[in-house]
Amino acid sequence: MIYLDNSATTQPDPQVTDVVKRAMEEYYGNPSSLHKLGVDAENVLKQARSVVAQALRCKPAEIIFTSGGTESNNTALKGVALQYQSRGKHIITSQIEHPSVYDVCRQLEDFGFRITYLPVDADGRVSLEDVKAAIQSDTILVSLMHVNNELGTLQPVKGVGEYLKQFPKILFHVDAVQSFGKMAIAPREYGIDLLSISAHKFHGPRGIGILYKREGIQLQPLLMGGGQEAGIRSGTENIPAIAGLAKAVRLLEQRGTQETVRMAAMISRLREGVAMIPGCVVNTPEYGIAPHILNFSVPGAKAEVLVHALEERGFFVSTKSACSSKLNEPSRVLMATGMDRARALSAVRISVSHQNTMEEIEQFVAAFGETVEQIRPYMNV
Repeated sequence: MIYLDNSATTQPDPQVTDVVKRAMEEYYGNPSSLHKLGVDAENVLKQARSVVAQALRCKPAEIIFTSGGTESNNTALKGVALQYQSRGKHIITSQIEHPSVYDVCRQLEDFGFRITYLPVDADGRVSLEDVKAAIQSDTILVSLMHVNNELGTLQPVKGVGEYLKQFPKILFHVDAVQSFGKMAIAPREYGIDLLSISAHKFHGPRGIGILYKREGIQLQPLLMGGGQEAGIRSGTENIPAIAGLAKAVRLLEQRGTQETVRMAAMISRLREGVAMIPGCVVNTPEYGIAPHILNFSVPGAKAEVLVHALEERGFFVSTKSACSSKLNEPSRVLMATGMDRARALSAVRISVSHQNTMEEIEQFVAAFGETVEQIRPYMNV
């Protein structure tokens, strides 16, 4: 089995699994309790918060633990919208955001907010000039992803953050779920006010995420209750998952940038190999991309046929965002780039991690070429 669907989720690192197990066995106290078991659990929570804060070069108090990227994105968008609606009801986002941002914006429209969905170019990239032009007198939030989860395209978040510094009443949220651990991202340096991260994208546990909230920003919480996480996210903290997340962050730091370089080399070889297969076309742009994602199409073939044919050969890949891959419609993201329907419907996404090898990529290229030849007689061309 060769797993190449790491943008959907990653296999938990064995060291992370060990930490989660130990925390479940030893630190089962409620961190809000006053007795020793509670204090021990609270110390694990504090230590994990410090680890994440160090990685993001921010203050521990600016780290809020959530259940994952979806909750972090919802908390950021709805929290800002409800808190600052007296200031304005205009929000700017893009046409290629993850459903946990895009669909939230659609929901906010039902609540009376006005949303500008910025277009993207053929590479799936938002223009800084379009962001500037979209700003209105009552704009309260700009929300953009750092790395697109389907194409791997980098968005100009650093430039946007720098520009928005002249608008202190406009908050800037970045969905960094696909970039954290693969690319540098420092919220304060980038002018980011809110940042979403999910642990299961970098070999941590599922069901745990982070929302960075810049000091001084007020959010209306989605969950009311015991007032945990500075009142932003009530509910007894998931200490085992939080400890596992912190371990995954430490492992990222230990591996350093050499793994990013190695992933980029694998993607480069994959691009080269796929491009040589007759009938295949690469969708991911060549420049300004993340090091771990490649999207390509075989126009005339159905993506699900390709996915299952590859699975029979022992390769696990995906079509589009795992959150919408079961919908029998072309990807909203790919269609936003101006791609034709046939090409979008045949798109396959490969995403690697440090656990993959160049040998696996070579095996995939050979298997994919054979797969395309096998289904070619049945393609609509």
